[in-house]
Amino acid sequence: MAGNLDRPTLERQRLDEAAARTAHWRRWGPYLADRQWGTVREDYSAEGTPWEYFPHDHARSRAYRWGEDGILGISDNHQRLCFSVALWNGRDPIIKERYFGLTGPQGNHGEDVKEHYFYLDATPTHSYMKGLYKYPQAEFPYAHLVDENRRRSRRDPEFELLDSGVFEGGRYFDVTVEYAKAAPEDILIRISVANRGPEAAPVHVLPTLWFRNTWSWEQGGKRPRLWRGAPGSPAVIEARHHDMDGAYRLTCEGEPSLLFTDNDTNTTLLYGAPSASPYVKDAFGEFLVNGRADAINPLEEGTKSAAHYALTLEAGATAILRLRLSREGTAGPAGAFVDFDAVFEARRQEADDFYEQVIPDRLCEDSRLVMRQALAGMLWSKQWFHFDVRRWIEGDPAQPSPPPARKRGRNAEWTHLYNDDVVSMPDKWEYPWYAAWDLAFHTISLALVDPDFAKDQLVLFLREWYMHPNGQIPAYEWSFGDVNPPVHAWAALRVYKIEKRVRGRADRRFLERVFQKLLLNFTWWVNRKDVEGMNVFQGGFLGLDNIGVFDRSAPLPTGGHIEQSDGTAWMGMYCLNMLGIALELAREDPTYEDMASKFFEHFLYIARAMSGMGHDGIELWNEEDGFFYDVLHTPAGAVPMKVRSLVGLVPLFAVQVIEPEDLERLPSFSRRLRWFLDNRSDLCHLVTRQVTAEGRTRQLLSLVDRDKLSRVLGYMLDEREFLSPHGIRALSRCHREHPYVFHVDGATHRVDYEPAESSTDLFGGNSNWRGPIWFPMNFLLVESLQRFDYFYGTELTVDFPTGSGTRLRLWDVAAELSRRLTGIFLRGADGRRPVHGGFEAFQHDPHWKDLVLFYEYFHGDNGAGIGASHQTGWTGLVAKLLQQSGR
Repeated sequence: MAGNLDRPTLERQRLDEAAARTAHWRRWGPYLADRQWGTVREDYSAEGTPWEYFPHDHARSRAYRWGEDGILGISDNHQRLCFSVALWNGRDPIIKERYFGLTGPQGNHGEDVKEHYFYLDATPTHSYMKGLYKYPQAEFPYAHLVDENRRRSRRDPEFELLDSGVFEGGRYFDVTVEYAKAAPEDILIRISVANRGPEAAPVHVLPTLWFRNTWSWEQGGKRPRLWRGAPGSPAVIEARHHDMDGAYRLTCEGEPSLLFTDNDTNTTLLYGAPSASPYVKDAFGEFLVNGRADAINPLEEGTKSAAHYALTLEAGATAILRLRLSREGTAGPAGAFVDFDAVFEARRQEADDFYEQVIPDRLCEDSRLVMRQALAGMLWSKQWFHFDVRRWIEGDPAQPSPPPARKRGRNAEWTHLYNDDVVSMPDKWEYPWYAAWDLAFHTISLALVDPDFAKDQLVLFLREWYMHPNGQIPAYEWSFGDVNPPVHAWAALRVYKIEKRVRGRADRRFLERVFQKLLLNFTWWVNRKDVEGMNVFQGGFLGLDNIGVFDRSAPLPTGGHIEQSDGTAWMGMYCLNMLGIALELAREDPTYEDMASKFFEHFLYIARAMSGMGHDGIELWNEEDGFFYDVLHTPAGAVPMKVRSLVGLVPLFAVQVIEPEDLERLPSFSRRLRWFLDNRSDLCHLVTRQVTAEGRTRQLLSLVDRDKLSRVLGYMLDEREFLSPHGIRALSRCHREHPYVFHVDGATHRVDYEPAESSTDLFGGNSNWRGPIWFPMNFLLVESLQRFDYFYGTELTVDFPTGSGTRLRLWDVAAELSRRLTGIFLRGADGRRPVHGGFEAFQHDPHWKDLVLFYEYFHGDNGAGIGASHQTGWTGLVAKLLQQSGR
């Protein structure tokens, strides 16, 4: 049985050494972005148009200001020295140094990576990592991908690289990149290139080592240096940086030619101005593709370098390249490869040993494969994220000043924010920036393998250089001031409990730290988002993007405001999460009983507003329908917007059981609770009480009583409405035949059921909450059903599916939903994985069929992956669902 992370393994020992700071095992990791171009950080335009200001075509020639990207690469934890793999098939117009994809305006459904790469394995200290990139032998169809997606409408599916035919006949290379650490700063690198095609094919492989450009932004900025080591075999690139202790070297087996240039912008090409160095960032492409020998530095030094291996592989053949990146004094060139294979095999076996603790042995082989790749994706998706908003707005001393409009534009009120950390990303290509509520879900899966990192991530977002002085948590770089659902308290309590279970000890200090800072954030919500002080919250889009009739983050075309069912419910959940933390802390410190009382009282006020009367006598709960709706307030009056969506299911998330022993251990809290219920008859009916067989009283705090719960579940578990073969849809399927239509000022606004890509351009068109299945919301629903069952047990059963006559208790309903969700990734009886939809290579080809992608969301009817293809972040929750399942 898996689950005890403290059973001694060498990876566990490394984690302990990292936590104690006796060995810096996390100093090097997969911290490169998969995409740095087209990000807000690199945008210095007056209009705030990052896609146009820094496109893919500039990325090979223009130095980045705030970070670096690469293919299956690594860097140190401040991204000073970077390594990744570049490739050229002899046909492409450019060498492949980074992943290509469509910008937001180019894609018919927003931005979209157009490459095939996979995170196959990783340990939490990155002592072993494995990734795979599939590189076509034909010319990469850059223009075809852009033109075809431009031609397609929002009603058409995206045109993908597999659709272009470049992989037909197996004419591609499987490029597998593996890393194994012999020591914290002694990294073995193995690059395996396999020709899957039917005939011999050439390929140039360029393992690339470079320094992030830190010298172009200050007057007299100091340059680090790369240079060729002493002649001989193996070939050696030496590296020294003024801010890194000691020197590093990259030792390359065999006799590759070594190429050198500088990581400087080719200003001559881009702007017609002299470049800072005659040897610029795009030199290797000029040298290989265009045959320009003068592009590379003949003195064999610079700030960017590569070992050039020119290979020709026979059909089915595999070439293996071995390299070693090590700190000075850890591994000399002469013996660099003596222990190479033995270390690799040891790290790989240690990774297996570690995951034997994490992945339950009761799972079938396919479930184990999916769970391990999900966790690998979580660990590969760490990224060094650097952003100094004040400097970004004001500009760098050695560069032209940004346009004055920036001082009044995007994120102008967040000048305190200074990010220089390794952060868990939603998707390092499509979302190479953190998102506050995404990250909260990430920590649940991360806690399964690395509770310390999970806790550090939650603490980080509450630190002074992240959290706004007013208490707001930064949302994401496009708009730090936007509003994400307040799920950090939930995540903190879940991570605390996961660690307590897997390690047998609880980190009370962590819980105290986050509780104190979350008090500031809770106060911000109450003061900023409950405008009229009625405990009804207006939080903007709250992460659900285009789920509603209108863009809830923008002024309404009707005027007025929306009372949000989900905004108010999220705050009810927040109250109960804070209550749960306070009760846990009060077990050892009675002073927290006061805070527990405060959140108990505040929850009841929210529950009254939610289930009783909203503003102007309008209820969020619609008694006639038995469902929660948003209410639109206009100068002409108030109207419930009867869209059956996740907005009406979020109230189920707010549920907490108070056990008799909680009250017995906490007498002060118990006295206050009793006083409140005895003296506030208008609120006491919001607490459900249950007498146990021993005559003790249990309390259920929830936004729904038993009747409301049954009625809402009647919709949620109806296959004609929310229940899909693959989970709970974001929008009821009833809106396929009966779309919700709203008319205002001669314009028609409507919400239709759309199970896949969105046909609306709200939020760039790359998100859809109008029908597909989203893992984070489904995960919260599963947990809520389990908590309700913990209270009601066999006393409450429901039809599953609705109308079937098959009655199940809520625990069994939760288990069935988990089965449907995990089934998206598992091979069914027909041998197919629903996640891969109609892509036959993924379903049958032996070189594709065991590769799993963890998409942003999933088709509401057939389970196919939609949106960002590497959003293992919150979709990585499948690992937690599999761990607690019996499949």
